[in-house]
Amino acid sequence: MNTMLDLFRLPGRSRLMHAVAVSAMASAGLGAVMAPAPLAAQNAPAPAPANDVDRAVDALRAITTMRANFVQTDRSGQSLSGVMTMKRPGKIRFQYERGVPLLIVSDGRALTLIDYEVRQVQRWPIRNSPLGALLDPSKDVARFARLIPTNHSSVVSIEVRDTRHPEYGTITLIFIRKASAPGGLELDSWVALDSQNKRTTVRLSGQQYGIDVPENTFRWNDPRPNSPKH
Repeated sequence: MNTMLDLFRLPGRSRLMHAVAVSAMASAGLGAVMAPAPLAAQNAPAPAPANDVDRAVDALRAITTMRANFVQTDRSGQSLSGVMTMKRPGKIRFQYERGVPLLIVSDGRALTLIDYEVRQVQRWPIRNSPLGALLDPSKDVARFARLIPTNHSSVVSIEVRDTRHPEYGTITLIFIRKASAPGGLELDSWVALDSQNKRTTVRLSGQQYGIDVPENTFRWNDPRPNSPKH
């Protein structure tokens, strides 16, 4: 049976671009099982207050629109950068740096990975991705979340996992306390470890909130022959 990773092992694809595609999938939480965040201590002195989970959930829900730079790093240390744009409910776009022929877009219903190198498009329901914690307005994040203790009072780290569906994976979200951010917590990063132990870290910077984001931000050109624009 093919896995999501197998879908990108295609003839004519360079090993480098295959690695990039796999890393992109992990950054979006597709088929991932997450590892503790780098700021989360293995032997932290004390857990954070339980209501920090509610605060983190409220902070996510308070984001109407957001744009940020991102750096995606895989377990080998290879990094890619780009711009992430998000709009409630459920829309996101990962625009990779020039020279990377990949695009990840959510239209509010499904996550789509477009690979312009091999002219392939793959789609997954948001609810089947750990990134649903960010995007799926119907997802009860607090129900599936637990705090990850940290050594930093300014850092809140929560792990989100639906135990009924381990195949959906787990996402660990790291927030920094910041009064000017929605809900007083700024989404700083997330960390992924997929079922094949491939670790991917996504770090954000330059976060902007409440900006104008046109609907066509989440449209994309279909690379498949005779396909319409989406």
